Amino acid sequence: MGALRVVVAPNAFKGTLDASRAARAIARGVIAAVPSADCRLLPIADGGDGTVEAHLALGYRELEVEVRDSSGRWHTAPIAIRDGHAVVEVASSCGLALASADDLRPLDATTLGLGDAVLAALEAGARRASLALGGSASTDGGSGLLVALGARLLDASGSALPPGGGTLSAVVALDLDDLDPRLADCEFDVLADVTSPLHGPSGAACVFAPQKGATPAEVDLLDRGLRAWADALRSATGHDAAAQPGAGAAGGVGAAAFAVLGARLTSGSAAVAEALGLDAALADADLVITGEGRLDAQTLAGKGCGHVIDLAARHAVPVFVLCGTVDLTDEELAMLGTTGVQQMGPPGPDPAAALEQAARAAVARSLATG
Repeated sequence: MGALRVVVAPNAFKGTLDASRAARAIARGVIAAVPSADCRLLPIADGGDGTVEAHLALGYRELEVEVRDSSGRWHTAPIAIRDGHAVVEVASSCGLALASADDLRPLDATTLGLGDAVLAALEAGARRASLALGGSASTDGGSGLLVALGARLLDASGSALPPGGGTLSAVVALDLDDLDPRLADCEFDVLADVTSPLHGPSGAACVFAPQKGATPAEVDLLDRGLRAWADALRSATGHDAAAQPGAGAAGGVGAAAFAVLGARLTSGSAAVAEALGLDAALADADLVITGEGRLDAQTLAGKGCGHVIDLAARHAVPVFVLCGTVDLTDEELAMLGTTGVQQMGPPGPDPAAALEQAARAAVARSLATG
């Protein structure tokens, strides 16, 4: 019998470890349990933080660019580019992880930084751009993105309005005359596993704005603003994007990207997995170890490590999931279809060590039941 072939494909453990560090920690745990194991590290992403990093691991060139965060402060963020294809993130440009509790201003937060990153990609020669929409801090309908790209938001008097969810109700027209002309020569796709519409009970404000600090009254205001924004987008482009799956991604950026940039929706998990060659790697594996900070309904829907689980099932490869917390019932865990779930102990000051120990325990369980 040859060496145990293990594919290590975790998502980021948000707030503790990025996907690459998580993969290395898991691999150390596997080797501690089976010194002869052959580990293949393929850290994944699902369109949120880590999507640029995953492409850099594939040989894309990293560019550090100047962008604005959700509060308008300038900082540097990475984008990935290769052969005219650029990957930019909401998470690293104007995402929630960049904002402190004091920075959470649901009515004022914007996606200007995503537009800054797109402009930098165009300047670097991009002719195709993937917009990774996970991890946003705003519910501005993508108005900040469009303003950074040259659009103007107009009120009833024809005056320009600043972007932001709190001003969307006053937008009666969207002026696209001064959009950067290079956009016409660039193809766009949206990487997201959120399929919600722009507004309504399952839309961007009602579902996601509370996670970004919005009170119930602010959620109602934001949702009404997104309804007005849908009308402005439709009038300006002739494209009714509000009900399109993914329109509500990143606080409504999906709708703006669909209507104005002609973007196509792609599953973030599937796109990254395909770029990594994950399916082919699983075909030759004896064991798969994936993981993320929290197992919840999004995992069950195939987001992040849920997609790895689905791919492993196609190849009938045992798959263990490592996680910090489980927010699924026993019935839902059974539906997930894993060989086993191994929770980490308290991460303490060294979360990598805790993850390494969890991986070692998962491999031991796999060998015991295999």
